[in-house]
Amino acid sequence: MRVDLFDFDLPTDRIALRPVEPRDAARLLVVRAHGASGAMFEDRIVRDLPDLLSPGDILVVNDTRVIPARLQGRRVRGEASARIEATLHKREGANLWRAFVRPLKKLKAGEIVSFEGAGADTFDAEVVEKCEEGEVLLSFALAGSALDAAIERVGRMPLPPYISGKRPADDRDAGDYQTLFARRSGAVAAPTASLHFTPELVAALDTRDIAIEKVTLHVGAGTFLPVKAADTQDHKMHAEWGEVSAETAKALNAARSAGRRIVAAGTTSLRILESATQPSGAIGAFSGETSIFITPGYKFRAVDALLTNFHLPRSTLFMLVCAFSGIEAMRAAYAHAIAENYRFYSYGDACLLFLADGATA
Repeated sequence: MRVDLFDFDLPTDRIALRPVEPRDAARLLVVRAHGASGAMFEDRIVRDLPDLLSPGDILVVNDTRVIPARLQGRRVRGEASARIEATLHKREGANLWRAFVRPLKKLKAGEIVSFEGAGADTFDAEVVEKCEEGEVLLSFALAGSALDAAIERVGRMPLPPYISGKRPADDRDAGDYQTLFARRSGAVAAPTASLHFTPELVAALDTRDIAIEKVTLHVGAGTFLPVKAADTQDHKMHAEWGEVSAETAKALNAARSAGRRIVAAGTTSLRILESATQPSGAIGAFSGETSIFITPGYKFRAVDALLTNFHLPRSTLFMLVCAFSGIEAMRAAYAHAIAENYRFYSYGDACLLFLADGATA
């Protein structure tokens, strides 16, 4: 499909630079698509979610934890040095990370980058290779838990470019850019739909008999890369590591067999669930990488409804929601959200989408 079909204009003042407080006070646009007949919209707030779902539904959240993956350092070349910023995005081994680096042009394979924290807290990495899209492979002098601890000490939260371009990350982001469910370290971007959850909202879901199941997808920085190809078939997705446990798969299959709905909290939860689902519709245990790319025409097998934030134009995530609810329905929904002053992107508001007719396998 042509990528320009997924373009739209967004006023820059609609990009949220901070989340609302409390988190579940964010606005929620409910979208019910009806095929060629269009879509119905309802303006609510996230706190209304329990009333918008049904008893017995299962909400699936991503329990990944964002690491402070943005590192400041210096490239050392003889007596000369230059500032370097690296955003880690995919671990390749105990001491190996792929990272997006700025500036990349003069950085060479074999050079040493010294990453800096407060005082004398520094650690080094060698540039093993330069790759495409501003990426390098770094081999750190530290490994395993020692490297993890160093990154936690000196790193900053890897805010997406549309926020970091307007303000630097600060101490508040250490909490704001982490979900209530964060448990397994490895993401370098937040599963933003779950940023809206509070203990009070979780308790209300429980009272409504809506269970929460957890999956893991370590979100990579590639989620923010623009689609540069003119056609979707020419775009290459970055792989991300994820897991669906046997226990979670069993619970979801039992719910589906009983006629109950599976609701994904976020595109990351949806993508790992669809990766774990067999052609028969049965969800299996899964552990490994996925580079699933969902565009209109995809037949969903695992998920009946989707809670998600508003996404960038021409992005793979906007393509995914268009596949879920239909291109025209989502274009109309985004136009409604812009007209009604919804807040967009990671720290913005949310929408609740119900699967369009014909979007199931």
